[in-house]
Amino acid sequence: MNQQERRIYLIQELLKENRAYGEMKIPETEGEQKRLLRGLMNVRMPEPAGEEFLKIQDAYLQEEIRRKGITEAGSLVPVQDGIYLWQGDITTLRCDAIVNAANSQMLGCFCPNHGCIDNAIHTFSGIQLRAACAKLMEAQGEEEKAGKAKITPAFNLPCKYVLHTVGPIVRGQLTEHDKRTLASCYRSCLELAEKHNVKSIAFCCISTGEFHFPNDKAAEIAVCAVKEYKKQTKSRVEVIFNVFKELDKEIYRRLLSAD
Repeated sequence: MNQQERRIYLIQELLKENRAYGEMKIPETEGEQKRLLRGLMNVRMPEPAGEEFLKIQDAYLQEEIRRKGITEAGSLVPVQDGIYLWQGDITTLRCDAIVNAANSQMLGCFCPNHGCIDNAIHTFSGIQLRAACAKLMEAQGEEEKAGKAKITPAFNLPCKYVLHTVGPIVRGQLTEHDKRTLASCYRSCLELAEKHNVKSIAFCCISTGEFHFPNDKAAEIAVCAVKEYKKQTKSRVEVIFNVFKELDKEIYRRLLSAD
């Protein structure tokens, strides 16, 4: 199978799963097909899938990531001892673990083709990630509290693990509780990473964007929390601050060059 054949197969199988989509036509263009496939994966509940589906999905996603271009963590240049700043698509980074800014359900973003990092990570990891998260949440029996962290395999992503953390949602004025909770996200991820022998971890800009945490304050807290953890624990874990926007890149560059 080539990529188009895999994509058509996956779309057809996902349409078959839901009778409401029975009359939906598959678009002719590659871009529209990709949007439809991603949207169908985004709304799919954490249910079992057949071996053939998973085999073809895995081949498709791994090829898509390869085409986007994989960045090796080992190729990055540190800005400080054990600390890196990298601008790019976190789903293409090959390191031990990446951090996902999750919501309290911990099941990924169900909004078709949404631009959040939660959506991107679940899309390119594959449907196995939502199933793994659902298993963790079923065992927990309640929604995830902000400031904590969970770990799952990364499935089709280039990294080994995905760490999921729920950041604070800022409603109105930023509070001290918001700040403490965000710092807890970073510490919880680092502690969990150490337990799993993670040597390199990439943090996204937790709680910015959809959760409305001011970008500059979020970056200050992130850098402070990571440095404090490394100092207190003598940890040698390599930390990558991953940014997507130019704004965040400049904020982190300023903070990390100021020391």
